[in-house]
Amino acid sequence: MAAKFELYTDAKGEYRWRLVASNGQAIASGGEGYTNKAGAINGIESVKKNAPDAPIVEK
Repeated sequence: MAAKFELYTDAKGEYRWRLVASNGQAIASGGEGYTNKAGAINGIESVKKNAPDAPIVEK
């Protein structure tokens, strides 16, 4: 099984997303709650579009 994005609502009723690895561990999240589902989906699409080959930068 490949990694997948999970879309869910939190205790406040806000939409959130997380990226889950094939072993079931969450490896990334949106970091914020969205008031509507479309906003959360846009966050997912932004990660897919803008970071497919993002470099690792050590600080």
